[in-house]
Amino acid sequence: MSCRSRLIAALESTRPSADPEVEGLLSQLERQQPADLDRQAEQLEGVWELRWSSSSLPYLRVAPWLDNLQVLSPSRGLGMNLLRLKGPLAELASIRLLASISVQNQQRVQVRFTRGGWQGPQLLGRRLALEREVSSGRPAWLDITVLDERLRICRGNAGTLFALLRRKDLAPDLFLPDAAAAAATV
Repeated sequence: MSCRSRLIAALESTRPSADPEVEGLLSQLERQQPADLDRQAEQLEGVWELRWSSSSLPYLRVAPWLDNLQVLSPSRGLGMNLLRLKGPLAELASIRLLASISVQNQQRVQVRFTRGGWQGPQLLGRRLALEREVSSGRPAWLDITVLDERLRICRGNAGTLFALLRRKDLAPDLFLPDAAAAAATV
């Protein structure tokens, strides 16, 4: 079985963080299959589920009861981090962080967080939300080190290593505001 196949199988397991082989497979695949956003930028577009992280922060960990999603639409210059409960309770409440994004070079995506907060259920045709503008004093970025139709490995500006799998059952338009609304918040 190839390194990529073994890694995807581990990431699809119910407890990928418990697999001691994952970090070694990530590093090996980064050497074997480096990303090139000059050719692959369109593959970033989509909804990605965090399946493994080197961080000890609770919101960057994988939990069986939580969807930890990253929504990317470089074609619209938008991205979002989204935490929500799994299953039928997903629409009741979520925490989201909206960002403007741009591809900088072969591996780097520049990120500027713009709005974040709590998002609740729809009530009378409107979604309940408590959000505010976010101003970060320092630039954020992700280095995309491996990218294909199913798998994305990246390293954040704080040194965290992430492994994400594409969620083909979800589309960016389900989560991201339209371009006019996004421009008003940036």
